[in-house]
Amino acid sequence: MVNPTLDLEKELWGKGYLKVCGLDEVGRGPLAGPVVVGAVVIENEEQFLEGVRDSKTMTEKKRLFFYEKIKEVSSAFGLGIVESFEIDELGLSKAIQKAMQMAVKDLEMDYLITDGNIRKFGDCPMRIVQDGDALHYSISAASVLAKVTRDKIMKKYALEYPDYGFEKHVGYGTKLHMEALARIGPCKIHRRCFKPVAKFFK
Repeated sequence: MVNPTLDLEKELWGKGYLKVCGLDEVGRGPLAGPVVVGAVVIENEEQFLEGVRDSKTMTEKKRLFFYEKIKEVSSAFGLGIVESFEIDELGLSKAIQKAMQMAVKDLEMDYLITDGNIRKFGDCPMRIVQDGDALHYSISAASVLAKVTRDKIMKKYALEYPDYGFEKHVGYGTKLHMEALARIGPCKIHRRCFKPVAKFFK
């Protein structure tokens, strides 16, 4: 298992970029619910939390624990949330861009580092790193904030729409989810622009 390091952040600090912001998105693939982008700004090694990794490789218990710790020790953090109806209106790529801009809107940062699925935007210097959420601490930390935030949203939706099992699969196209879609059709938070959902609106 890969553990993220501060190597890139240290390199950037050494070049005078004192406030390094990691950025990552969660929710690209689900058939329902929002896309969420997390942003975490760090300035020194003391803000590094041993045990933080790409959120996909962490247990829910550890994600919840580090979610609070990351917010506590980091210089700043932000979140961008774009709901399913906006994904339908904008398309997924533009919806993710909007969530990115929301996440960093109020942050002071000198350099932005992001996972490889994200395109350059804005005026801030930026580096796009393939598998960045696994390799670089600030991106991993951002992925934890984004994942926990999205899971919490989906668990709330599970109470509103109890027939889909959102609390279990958080909107991804699992067997349980597909069976519910076939049985009762989509609900308000399903992404109509995604093929498995779109067929219900032809």
